[in-house]
Parts: sequence; C-alpha cells; structure tokens
Amino acid sequence: MLDGVNALREARGAPPVQLSSELNAAAKTHARDMSAQNRPWHFGSDGSSPIDRVERAGYRGRLVGENISETFETELQTLAAWMDIEESREVILDPRARDLGFAWFQESSGKIWWTLVLGQSSGARPAS
Repeated sequence: MLDGVNALREARGAPPVQLSSELNAAAKTHARDMSAQNRPWHFGSDGSSPIDRVERAGYRGRLVGENISETFETELQTLAAWMDIEESREVILDPRARDLGFAWFQESSGKIWWTLVLGQSSGARPAS
C-alpha cells in the first residue's frame, strides 16, 4: 500500500509519505471496530472521530484524512477504488501528508475492512 500511495503521489508532484506506527495503530483499531459495527463509517463504536483515534494512538502531528472501505478486494483494488472517489483521492494526494497508517481486518467470510490514515508530522512544513 505504501509503495502504491507513494507512486500515485509522485505522479502528481506530492512528496512521499512514510509509515507511522501510531497511525497504523489508529487504522488497525478502526478497521476492527468497523467490522464489529458491521458498517463502514468514520465514527467509532464509542463515538470517536478519526482525530480522536490518532490522538489516542499517540500521533503528535495533524490528521490529514482517513479513507475507509468494506470489500472483498485486494489492497491495490481498494487503492484504485479510493482513487476513483474525489474525496478519497484528495486525502491520498494531499501535499501536506507526510505519514501514513494502514490496516485491515478480515472476517471469516472473507470480507475485509480497510482503513488508511494520513497525517502531517508536527515538524512538516506546510504545503505551498
């Protein structure tokens, strides 16, 4: 996923992102929680927002955005689907992003719940 996101960002002139363990943790928590709720949405079962989850995970930067999905598709198919949706594409290509978190949770049925989180490191310079 990281390589795919960075290839798309490079093609659009956006700087690369790097994996963040904190954002990975926030993404993992939400992927599993969406499965428990049986619905793809940005709010946790405890009412948490994406901002709440990245803060709880200890991320010290700013949330740029969160993409979610509920599919039976691979990570590259999911990334392609996100690129077909304007709001999701804008999150992936946002030039402010420097950090990426990504996780999935697969149910026994094969259904996969995907979460991708992008953040702007506290030390990152604003996009011009």
